[in-house]
Amino acid sequence: QLQASGGGLVQAGGSLRLSCVATESTFIINAMGWYRQAPDQARELVATLAFGGDGRIKYRDSVKGRFTISRDNAGNTVYLQMNSLKPEDTAVYYCFAQTHQTTWGKGTLVTVSS
Repeated sequence: QLQASGGGLVQAGGSLRLSCVATESTFIINAMGWYRQAPDQARELVATLAFGGDGRIKYRDSVKGRFTISRDNAGNTVYLQMNSLKPEDTAVYYCFAQTHQTTWGKGTLVTVSS
């Protein structure tokens, strides 16, 4: 199971940090990350972090330099630090974990006011 938290309402230029904890996982996690879905739009990948190998990180172009994904090495927790937020970042953010399948957490709403 994935437990996500940290969404909320913030003014443009502000910051939020999302957290996602993977609990009760009996499988090796290969990667975790975040998608988002704005109203009437398709879900889009925001950031991913590989747990093995070189810990590769990927961001969608529109968040590069503003968002940072990181991992708590003490456990299966990933964070998404979002700075310089823009109204177009408004969406429901979903965390996911890749094992032998993809598991999704409940979404957390991020609203950025102009």
